[in-house]
Amino acid sequence: MSFLDFLYPRIPLGAWADAFITWFGEVFKWLIDGFTWLMQTSYEYLYLVLSFPQVLVDNETIAESSVLRAVLVIMMMLVFAGIAWAASNWKVAVFTFLGFYAIWALDQWENSMSTLALVIVAVIVALALALPLGVLASKSQVVSTIIKPILDFMQSMPALAYLVPAIVMFSVGIVPGAFATIIFAMPPGVRLTELAIRQVDGEKVEAGHAFGATPSHILFKIQMPLAMATIMAGINQVIMLALSMVVLAGMAGSGGLGGEVVGAISRLNVGIGVEAGLAVVIIAVFLDRMTAGLGQKTPLERAKRASA
Repeated sequence: MSFLDFLYPRIPLGAWADAFITWFGEVFKWLIDGFTWLMQTSYEYLYLVLSFPQVLVDNETIAESSVLRAVLVIMMMLVFAGIAWAASNWKVAVFTFLGFYAIWALDQWENSMSTLALVIVAVIVALALALPLGVLASKSQVVSTIIKPILDFMQSMPALAYLVPAIVMFSVGIVPGAFATIIFAMPPGVRLTELAIRQVDGEKVEAGHAFGATPSHILFKIQMPLAMATIMAGINQVIMLALSMVVLAGMAGSGGLGGEVVGAISRLNVGIGVEAGLAVVIIAVFLDRMTAGLGQKTPLERAKRASA
């Protein structure tokens, strides 16, 4: 080794990472196969539900299918509007109907349903991991200390960097996009769940102990209801990050609106890029307003409005 090599050592981090991914793929092939099956199956069934107008008209004539598809798509718009009304208010419901009508008019309905299905699947898995981790971190300072640098790494790593190992492990398609989305979207859910539970008034917890409540009752009957508004803010952030990552995951062959945007970039097609981008914005506003509305309907928020 020369003096210059000693001064400026070359750390083969890339080679180590490549070897680790290869080793992980060989040793945990069963886990990768199980995750692939879960993501692919969940996505396909959910997409089948969201895009059922297209499925139902496949065997009709062109004229009949056009009318039937229009009726069924409008029914789906009304379903989305009803969900928005139940979660928030009538103003959000009106925006939802008009927004999804605009998506249909832009001929981005199937792509939007594909993206929405992938977002929902990824968010469910991300929250299934993030919420228990956040609760565990709020209960144990050791766990909190261990996961904080991991969350910092997950949040600060460029989003596109997740796609490389994901494609190596899962090939191209829906699954690497879902995997990268879950990793990228998890941290806010963990952080805000931990913060929310830690911020619950200690006197209320002590009162629960005084009345003989078990730790599970204190968690689910006292801490979680009082912390729900902040937890919902974390869920909102998970959804928004998942949606932004799903678009980037179009580069991994996940299709949907992300695939449209990637295709528009490769062909320098401004029109398609604008249409797909507008559809993403509409879906983002719909999901944001829904989760914000649900956050306003937590027990603590209702009690605050009642006492005001």
